[in-house]
Amino acid sequence: MTLNPGDLAPEFTLSDTEGNSVSLSDFRGQPVVLYFYPRDNTPGCTKEACGFRDLYAQYLAENIAVLGVSTDDAKSHTKFVSKYQLPFPLLCDEGGKIASLYGSYGLKKFMGREFMGVYRHTFIIDGEGKIVKIYRKVKPADHGAEVLKLFTEQ
Repeated sequence: MTLNPGDLAPEFTLSDTEGNSVSLSDFRGQPVVLYFYPRDNTPGCTKEACGFRDLYAQYLAENIAVLGVSTDDAKSHTKFVSKYQLPFPLLCDEGGKIASLYGSYGLKKFMGREFMGVYRHTFIIDGEGKIVKIYRKVKPADHGAEVLKLFTEQ
């Protein structure tokens, strides 16, 4: 199943670094940037996370929630958050079940190897839970600014 703008975003509940349950429905009434990324502490994922971090005050000023999701466990997320002072929740999707719901998990190839993993995709979800925009080709270094423009240049 492929999701498209206009579709209702699949509901989910995942644990954050503290073991708290975080559900998409917790953010009804405000826009959500839901970004899937392959792995904590890797170069592209670090650039992407730090891009959102550096603009986070502006996201908050626009009442936009930012949620990062990968298949890493809470221990890995905690180290990543601490090392880079990430101010938004990172959610644990061990096994990639939620990434799969969003079409963001599947076969990847890297250096001649094939493996299952998370695709770098971002979903912009409005306050009613509808998908407004999907980024399937993400440039990690500029992504936080690119997404913010969607909200500030209206």
